[in-house]
Amino acid sequence: MHIAIYHLEAKIISRGTGRSVVAAAAYASCSRLYNDYDGITHDYTRKRGCRYSEIFLSDTAPAQWKDRQTLWEAVETVEKAKNSRLARELIVALPIELELSDWKQILRQFIKEQCTSKGMCADVSIHDTDGHNPHAHILLTVRPLDQAGHWQAKTQKEYLCRRGSEEQAFTAEEFLTAKQNGWEKQYPYQAGKKKVYLTPSEAQNHPDYIRTSKSPKSTRYGRQNPISEVWNSEEQLLCWRKGWENAVNLSLQQHQLSARIDCRSNADRGMEEQPTIHEGYHARNLEAIGIPSARCALNRQIKEDNRLLKELKVQVQKLTKALKESIPAIASALESLRNRLVTLQYHVLHDTSQQRAISEILDKAIPLVKEYKSVQKKITGKISEKKALQTEKKICSPLKFLQIRQFNQKIAALTEEIEELKSRKAYLFSCLNCHNDSDMKAIQQKIEKMQDTQKHLKDQLVSLNEQKETGTLNFLETKEKISPEDVDAVLEEREKLRPEKMQEVRERLEGTFQSAFRNDMLQKAEKIINSELQETESLHSVLYRLHQKETALKRQPRTPKHYKDQER
Repeated sequence: MHIAIYHLEAKIISRGTGRSVVAAAAYASCSRLYNDYDGITHDYTRKRGCRYSEIFLSDTAPAQWKDRQTLWEAVETVEKAKNSRLARELIVALPIELELSDWKQILRQFIKEQCTSKGMCADVSIHDTDGHNPHAHILLTVRPLDQAGHWQAKTQKEYLCRRGSEEQAFTAEEFLTAKQNGWEKQYPYQAGKKKVYLTPSEAQNHPDYIRTSKSPKSTRYGRQNPISEVWNSEEQLLCWRKGWENAVNLSLQQHQLSARIDCRSNADRGMEEQPTIHEGYHARNLEAIGIPSARCALNRQIKEDNRLLKELKVQVQKLTKALKESIPAIASALESLRNRLVTLQYHVLHDTSQQRAISEILDKAIPLVKEYKSVQKKITGKISEKKALQTEKKICSPLKFLQIRQFNQKIAALTEEIEELKSRKAYLFSCLNCHNDSDMKAIQQKIEKMQDTQKHLKDQLVSLNEQKETGTLNFLETKEKISPEDVDAVLEEREKLRPEKMQEVRERLEGTFQSAFRNDMLQKAEKIINSELQETESLHSVLYRLHQKETALKRQPRTPKHYKDQER
């Protein structure tokens, strides 16, 4: 089953990072929206690539929010703080095996099950500029709505109250009941340089302390709205990831496609990295404590290949010598050479498989790394451009309102472009199963090592095939030199030796490849060698033919004795 690329990225759109949800919505939908919060118009109508956009509302949301401008203006208006979290953005990769209509259906199902049913409003846009990277931007509201369609508070202030030596947090509503049970709020007091929090009753016993503020002691962030707490949880993110996997795979299954996506990481799926020539001390340390290392396994295989080449030459020499000796010696020499050829063919098949696997990885990874470098360069350039604009804005006179507005528009546009590039970068990370720039650097080093491994395997295959060809020619020449009356006897003797000899081959290969040994590959190698050695007739059929010959001789009629006497 083919495993397609899975990508779901979640991030927060916050004023604290210099972003505006109106700008993000305009950028994603390639539209023109005005942000009343800062007075900036964000016009992305000339931007290409948006093939579909739609607003999805929860059951309690006002119907007029179907309009993009109205929805996100309502969000910007209700959020007052300069670092407010405005929206959550999910960026998901769409399966290239499907069409636009299928993508819409997947998104509608996902939004209904995972977003609007839980009270969120969603703004969805599908991007597909070149046919190679279809993806969707999903903007979600982060403030819950009540049954009347009004925004709820994200958090409630929590007062840290005390009763005796106990301390507990209460909301304003909870404090009304807690007060009757002896709980008191704590206020800041100061005596000289000493600052403490005291309850009003405690302050009466300390006349030297002066109250410095009317604000009571409270928790730093307050108490989250229970709905917001769920939306912001790690469990919710995992739910989205699994929900997206299910929605896409259901559509792929309905279209009878074998491709599937998997929200689990490569490590969770049990995928192993490809071996390389350079072992490194980490791999050797693992081997030392009994943990197999793929890199060490490859090196063992290479050493075995080299040993086989030397051994093959010895077997050819023995074969030449055996022609001058008895039938058992000839049969033993032929079977030994055949076994070496089967072993060599197994190594050829295995190395070819390794080379093909490495080529597939490199064919996929190299373009992704190349694109990563390009994206990273663009991000660096746009960040530098943004910083330059911010610097110019700082030294600009506050009275130049039009110029400041132009600076703000350019900075906002650059911010969205940077976020888009960062999303593409995150997608490339997910394609290569890494998480940051350091991981990407390590992958580039692995690619270099894999290219070295690929070159080494190519050279090794040339050597293996040359030696196999030499051994095959020697085998065939030796068979031709066997006298016709000895051919069947040699074959019969080889039949007796074959099981033991093949068991030796199997044990040697299992020792070299360990858990990577494949019985079907050994059978394939034996079949190829039989064909190349022109031994299409099985030894079993030869023995049957010998048996028939012996039976025919036994049935031949004997000459009567009186005829022999007359002849005399």
